[in-house]
Amino acid sequence: MTTPQVTVITGGGRGIGAATALRLARLGHALVINYLVDADAALAVAARARAAGAPSVVVLPGDVSDPEDAGALFARAVDTFGAVTGLVNNAGSTLHIGRLADTDPAVIRRVIDVNLTGAVFCARMAARLMTNGGCIVNVSSAAATIGSAGEYVHYAAAKAGVDALTVGLAKELAPQGIRVVGVAPGVVETEIHAAAGDPGRTARVTGRIPMGRVGRPDEIAGTIAWLFGPDADYVTGTTIRVAGGL
Repeated sequence: MTTPQVTVITGGGRGIGAATALRLARLGHALVINYLVDADAALAVAARARAAGAPSVVVLPGDVSDPEDAGALFARAVDTFGAVTGLVNNAGSTLHIGRLADTDPAVIRRVIDVNLTGAVFCARMAARLMTNGGCIVNVSSAAATIGSAGEYVHYAAAKAGVDALTVGLAKELAPQGIRVVGVAPGVVETEIHAAAGDPGRTARVTGRIPMGRVGRPDEIAGTIAWLFGPDADYVTGTTIRVAGGL
């Protein structure tokens, strides 16, 4: 009997994280789904993942920007499955749309903590536990290179840090057979826009996108799932843009 891949997904209760859980479930991954506030949404994703083929799914709340919560997430994975072979660093938030000068310092700090500090803490735990190779996928953003002036420069800066994490950690972990890759979505139809107080943003910015439409969570999840497969065995230290031409 083949031992399944065991993948931790942060922010797995909705949007790109939820779509990724379902994609990896179809590939037979055992999953640890992290969420922060919406237990019902995470449990619903877990049920759908089991139905899609995941051999086992664990759901665990936690704030990944807290090193103790991040550690508990991975400890639960090891206690349940005996190993961790994959991480999708997906937890993220913008919280506010507007000019940097008008953004509250507490919001700036929180956005950087969730998007960057949390990713670093989780990548650190994965690096400590992946003893027989593995794959870390960091969900970045096209904002990291566009800069997102007038919208969320603080978020763009955090995601640029995630891109640097991908490059540096890939080089550090390559001798251990661990790949580290980034995926940079563009504008995707998820709840992140409403959470930042701008539910109409996707319709407003569609004209900027060369392909003329926003992305779907499943389109990002498809790229993430491919990175866990054998066709991506030589892919590391880079960020793949899935942004409709942005």
